[in-house]
Amino acid sequence: MLAAWYERTGAAAEVLTVGEMPDPQPAPGEVRVRLEWSGINPSDVKSRVGLRSKTLAFARIVPHSDGAGVIDAVGDGVDRARVGERVWVWNAAWGRPFGTAAQYVCLPQAQAVHLPGRVSGEAGACMGIPALTALHAVLVQGGVQGQRVLVAGGAGAVGHYAIQMCRLLGASQIIATVSGDAKASHALAAGADLAVNYREADAAQRIVQASAGGVDRIIEVDAAANAELDALVLKPGGLNVIYGSGAPQVATPFFPMIVKNLCMQYFIVYNLSAADRQRAQAQLQRWLELDVLRHAIAQRHALADTARAHEQVESGKVMGNVVLSLP
Repeated sequence: MLAAWYERTGAAAEVLTVGEMPDPQPAPGEVRVRLEWSGINPSDVKSRVGLRSKTLAFARIVPHSDGAGVIDAVGDGVDRARVGERVWVWNAAWGRPFGTAAQYVCLPQAQAVHLPGRVSGEAGACMGIPALTALHAVLVQGGVQGQRVLVAGGAGAVGHYAIQMCRLLGASQIIATVSGDAKASHALAAGADLAVNYREADAAQRIVQASAGGVDRIIEVDAAANAELDALVLKPGGLNVIYGSGAPQVATPFFPMIVKNLCMQYFIVYNLSAADRQRAQAQLQRWLELDVLRHAIAQRHALADTARAHEQVESGKVMGNVVLSLP
């Protein structure tokens, strides 16, 4: 099969290789997916660059945890009726050397989830990290029903889904932070009531005024960059749900947070508990069956252009998801 891989950390153009690898065979309890699309996420880029560790967990890594395709083989113990089923996959490259930047991937059958016929394969390749991250952030701690919610980075892959999901689950107000007019339009089209440029000096004041004194919940993409603004715009007793940070250390404004009795909850979608994943996945599947979510596919690249696709994600300028088409 054709695949992209790296054997050392570094710049995309320097370490990513595309070539032939042996076709994998499913072990007991596994399915093999003939992949059509592979989703690229910031975490894939960070792992390849070596931001978390310069030492690879495996000698060779085929990147990307998200993807979509068709089951073409199953291992012992798996119902053969699944052969031919369209699926989206999650955690393909989490703690494993073989992700979705390849024509085939084998993984435990639970990690290949039915993809309804009305949902495109490109969109299916965005479910594992962007959609499930957004949904868990919306569902956690009792959900957003009746809440005023700030979605940080509302034009991003996770933010775009989070805005829609807040609307579907009954948030009373949705405010998004963005970095420019085009991103503001993108967030408003997704269902945000207001888009505020976080780079402007009065950003916090505008959010507090618009939310009648502060928001109930923040869905936070960059805890390090936004800590000060978050402490200002959360109302007393508010919740900051954090799934990302642009820096390894987060300095929090202690006094503004403690006098408001604020709560911070961190999570990473790879490590959701079985119960949390089942809850989010069940809700997501209902929406996919109804085809009520809008998917922002910003760029499609060929497998041969994997390095270029990584560079686009790394730039931070893309509005939406970047996916690879598998030959």
